Amino acid sequence: MTKNKSYFFCGIGGSGMLPLAMILREGGAQVSGSDRALDQGRLAAKFEYLEAAGIGLHHQDGSGLHSGDQILVASAAIEDSVPDIAKAHALGCKRMTRAELLAQLFNAAPRSVAIGGTSGKSTVTGMAGWILTCAGADPTIMNGGIMKNFASADAPFASARVGGGDLFVSEVDESDGSIALYTPQVAVLNNISLDHKSLPELRQLFGKFAQTAKSTIWNADDIETVALLAPLHLTGDISFGFSDRADIRATQIVDSPLGSRFTLTAQGTALPVNLQVPGRHNISNALAAIAAAMAVGVNAPAAAAAMERFTGLARRFDIVGIAGGVTVIDDFGHNPDKIAATLATLKAFPGRVIVFFQPHGYGPIRVMGQELAQVFARMLGRDDHLILCDPVYFGGSVDKSIGSASITDAVHAAGRNAQYIPNRDECGRRIIELAKSGDRIVIMGARDDTLSAFAADLLGQLVKASV
Repeated sequence: MTKNKSYFFCGIGGSGMLPLAMILREGGAQVSGSDRALDQGRLAAKFEYLEAAGIGLHHQDGSGLHSGDQILVASAAIEDSVPDIAKAHALGCKRMTRAELLAQLFNAAPRSVAIGGTSGKSTVTGMAGWILTCAGADPTIMNGGIMKNFASADAPFASARVGGGDLFVSEVDESDGSIALYTPQVAVLNNISLDHKSLPELRQLFGKFAQTAKSTIWNADDIETVALLAPLHLTGDISFGFSDRADIRATQIVDSPLGSRFTLTAQGTALPVNLQVPGRHNISNALAAIAAAMAVGVNAPAAAAAMERFTGLARRFDIVGIAGGVTVIDDFGHNPDKIAATLATLKAFPGRVIVFFQPHGYGPIRVMGQELAQVFARMLGRDDHLILCDPVYFGGSVDKSIGSASITDAVHAAGRNAQYIPNRDECGRRIIELAKSGDRIVIMGARDDTLSAFAADLLGQLVKASV
């Protein structure tokens, strides 16, 4: 389908663009692209990785487009005035969004598993992909996060895996409504909660998603999901969760700071499972992945055994290191559910928590700022600290009338330590001033790959201070 075609990605370094570009390149297509971060001299390692894979990189000035036969892959939101877009239009290039192209590849696969839901999509995709790889299914995997099990010195940005089998496993996104483009054999609905869209919009999207699939895997512990699916009378569905009503259950749970143990009940058997990733939310994610793998023919013992060897995703409760008794954690948490899950994992064990949060845009603050503030106020203790900088912003027109201070003001009014410091480097200096042995520093945010470098820099400063 894609072999011998030529694709040009505008924004090729993005978390959704990069893995799709790699899948196309390994499938025999010609792939090139541009990125604003490349022009700005940011994220050099990522672009070196793309070039090593045979992907041509260009300035975002239209110079990478030279033929009307090229297919432009770009967000629908990118303005026509951007040089790449204007050049493609002048050449008569076909234009596709990332989601349209991914859906085309996904829907063409003989067997397919789509992972949806407001939170946990990337982790469940990584888990399910790992189980199916261990089971010999040789799947193609498309993910929005780097999967540590597939990463290596030669492939440090392993957010995709190209397999030789007939099975395609992919995270699918509801934030832009593109989840409606996919026709999966197996659909996983992890949960439904407020994020980029209103709950009525999410219910409509996820309801159609569940009905499209031959088999739907759903969360029996999520109130919204249960209420949505109850009147649909799905056939071939499998539920997962902690309650007795779930088809695939976790019981006898023992939590630890860096993992957990539980008993998996599935297919009439009880199996012990030791997870290398912490938190009840990751047990739930593991149940979803096991159920998805079982839906395409993997037995429960094989799925459980593979799950024990899953090492996680980058920026999902990712331990950067420990220095001077202070642990630094890099985390993708950016919506109320994700942040609550990470804080619940941290607060289950002793020690003060210092949270740095960079909102992933001004728009998300308007949509869920109140809910974010409520989560921080409810879950942080009186000795904990919350620090916010300005939202991530890489240019373009945006309403900045409601910013990070609206969150810290609300959290402070609730009696918690919350501080707004516009500049991120200044936030870092404040965090180092506060940190003491026994603390956990967690760096939270999305849509900005430099957050990992920020976390690593904080650890470096702590190392120097402890010498």
